[in-house]
Amino acid sequence: MKILFVIDKIELKYFEFNDLVTNFWFIKEFLLRGCEVEVTINDRLFVKSAKGCAISQSAYLKDENIFLKKGKKEFLINDFDVVFFRPDPPVDIDYLSACSVFDFVDDEKTILINNPKSIRAFNEKLHVNLFPGIVPENIVTSSKELIHDFVMKNGEAVIKPLNDCFGSGVYYLNIHDKNLLTIIDNVTKEETVHVMVQKFLKSERGEDKRVLLVGDEVLDECILKLPKENGFKFSEHSDRFFTATKLTEEEREAAKIVAKELNKRGLFLVGLDMMDNKIIEINVTSPCYFIREINQNYGIRFQDKLMEKIIGLMGKKEAYADING
Repeated sequence: MKILFVIDKIELKYFEFNDLVTNFWFIKEFLLRGCEVEVTINDRLFVKSAKGCAISQSAYLKDENIFLKKGKKEFLINDFDVVFFRPDPPVDIDYLSACSVFDFVDDEKTILINNPKSIRAFNEKLHVNLFPGIVPENIVTSSKELIHDFVMKNGEAVIKPLNDCFGSGVYYLNIHDKNLLTIIDNVTKEETVHVMVQKFLKSERGEDKRVLLVGDEVLDECILKLPKENGFKFSEHSDRFFTATKLTEEEREAAKIVAKELNKRGLFLVGLDMMDNKIIEINVTSPCYFIREINQNYGIRFQDKLMEKIIGLMGKKEAYADING
């Protein structure tokens, strides 16, 4: 099997096996299974003669680590059996342009996980509103007045940029904060940029759960992400901010609803962030599967189970393409 990974620029710059990074686990496990893996980034995707193309480098294993060969090669994206499209946000104009290259790729010939056309049409914050009843009360707007009214109504809230990741630009809002309007101005860039404002959820320690979806399946293993001391959000990828946890039945049922819908949209690898049985974010761009942390906290080799599920998913999509091709 020939596989293309589209990863983040920073990951490519410092390419080496890093067990904090989900992409490297995936690449290593595919290489161990005898697959041919090429690696590229958004900047190296292009359209030529009305065909989606990529300039990539070959990944290889040596002493249990993964490396990239120095030479670069040009491919049609349809030369690959599978493409894993996993660059990190921000989902800016360059990110969206890279997604648009896949308008010139036949996705009945090549399996796309996650389909960039679907990523382009799905915002990780805003589109939680496709699932009313299982998400916190929220508003998406650039209006200072509407945001101020929302905070006055709820007393506390969280404001988030729509297209960033890793908690960047996320702030706690409080009715009594003298800097409230200043924060709103800064995050909305003086009412020119839409943001999400969610009702503040008061979990026991400010933690949220990462719930993992593969296709339409909700995985049993999940991890609790803890905020820093005196903080309100997870912001540091360090062992002391993770612990094992279990899904409640209410969380599992909510996750199943999301998985079923997103699977139809071509979004097969998804990470849900949940708090107080509510979905606060749906990660579809490059969701972290926290493989190292799950291994440490559960005492398992999660990568084995995960790869079995992903390879099974790839088989289902391939069978679908054969039937409809």
